[in-house]
Amino acid sequence: MGRFIYDGTIRADFDDRVLAHLQIVIGSKLRRGEAFHFSWRDDPSIGDGRTTVWVHSQASLVYKFHGSRQPTLNRSWVDALAYTANSASGLYLVPEPADSPSRDELTDEAD
Repeated sequence: MGRFIYDGTIRADFDDRVLAHLQIVIGSKLRRGEAFHFSWRDDPSIGDGRTTVWVHSQASLVYKFHGSRQPTLNRSWVDALAYTANSASGLYLVPEPADSPSRDELTDEAD
């Protein structure tokens, strides 16, 4: 279980795989100078509510991964998360879609 830390005070636990996908989407938006809301459901142990933060280039963000291996990324999930991040409601977790087939897999199916 990894941890997302916002401005040193707000902490949220996410699976390492989820956290890796969030890091890609958040980093991409901030590189473009885009600020946005990021919302997630809180753990039942802290009230089972929802937290929303305003992510901007001056915010201190820490992604603390529990494992030492880089999780495999699902491009379709990155795209789905980026879609939410670009919406009026901001970034929020969506279920992981099936990964789209690679170009090689598509070519093999056509043969």
